[in-house]
Amino acid sequence: MRTRNIAVLMGGVSPEREISLRSGNAVAKALKDAGNNVICIDVKDEDIKELDHEEIDVAFIALHGYFGEDGGVQQLLEVKGIPYTGSGVNASRIAMDKVESKRCFLYAGLKTPEYFLLKKPVNLAEIEQEIQGFGLPVVIKPTNGGSSIGISIIKDSRNIHYYVREALKCGDEAFVERYVSGREFTIGILDNRALPIIEICVSDDFFDYNAKYNSGNTRYFVINKTFGSKTNKLNTLDCDVGFLDAALYDKAQELAIEAHNAIGCRGFSRVDILLDNKNDFYILEVNTIPGFTEKSLLPMAARAADISFTLLCEKIVDLTSQKSFVSIDGSIKN
Repeated sequence: MRTRNIAVLMGGVSPEREISLRSGNAVAKALKDAGNNVICIDVKDEDIKELDHEEIDVAFIALHGYFGEDGGVQQLLEVKGIPYTGSGVNASRIAMDKVESKRCFLYAGLKTPEYFLLKKPVNLAEIEQEIQGFGLPVVIKPTNGGSSIGISIIKDSRNIHYYVREALKCGDEAFVERYVSGREFTIGILDNRALPIIEICVSDDFFDYNAKYNSGNTRYFVINKTFGSKTNKLNTLDCDVGFLDAALYDKAQELAIEAHNAIGCRGFSRVDILLDNKNDFYILEVNTIPGFTEKSLLPMAARAADISFTLLCEKIVDLTSQKSFVSIDGSIKN
C-alpha cells in the first residue's frame, strides 16, 4: 500500500489556537508513528495556500472553533477537492451553533435544557427582567465557540449585566439556558458507535476552560455498568472508576448516537450529556472536532476501549476514505 500523504491542519485563527496546536502536534506524531507521510500546516489565514503545493490524500482537521468546527475549512477543502476527516460543512455549521443544535435535538425528540436567545444590541434592563422570570441560577453561553470560552453560571442577579456583556464579547448572539444540576458525562462516537462513558467532576461550578486545560483538580471517571451488585470492568488505565446503572448507561450511549445523527455528523464526535436527580438525560452539545491533547476526552474514552491514540487517529483517517460528499460545484468527491 502506498504511504498516505496526510496534512494535519492546526493552529487556526480562533481563540482556541493554542489548544489546536497541541491537538495537531499530538495527531501528527501519532500518524507519523503509524508510517504515514505527515505534512504539518499551521493555519494562519482562511486561504491555506500551502495545500495548493502538496499532493494530499487526506486533511486531518485539528482546528478548533472558528474556521475549524464551523464548516469554513470544510467548505474550503471541498472546493480544493481534498478529502477531510470528520463531519461535513452543514453538520459542522449546525454543531458549532449551539442554538441551532438545540433545535435539531428538539426536532429529534431529545431533551435539552430550556433556553432563550440574546442578540446585539441588547437592552440590559429587559434581559435582566427576562432572566429573573426564567429563575436563577441560569447558564449564559455564546451561541458559537468552543472550549467553554465565554460561558458563565449566573447565581446572583447583581452579576447579570457583567455576564451578559462577557458572553456577547464572543459574538453577536448568546443564549440563556436553564441550569440543570446533576452528573455530567461525555460520550465519544467513533464510526457511529458509542465509546465508554466518561464522567467529568470539577472542583468549580462547571467544566470551563480552566477546568479543561489548566486545573489539576478536575477528575475524570471511566464509567462501569452496574447490574445490581455486579459490575462489568472496563480498562480504566489512568482514570478513576465510576458507576452507573446498566439501563441508564445504555440509554446515555443511545442518546449520544441519536444526538450525533440529529446533527448529521459523520466519522466521529463527542457528545456532552447531563443526568439530573430524576434520572432524566439532557443533551448539551455535540463537538465535531473534540480535543486531541493529553487531557482530551475522546482519546481517553478510546483508551478505555483499548484503542490507542495512534489507532484512533488512524481509524479517523480510514473513515475519511469510506465516505463521499457532494462538493460545492456539485460533483461527487470520494
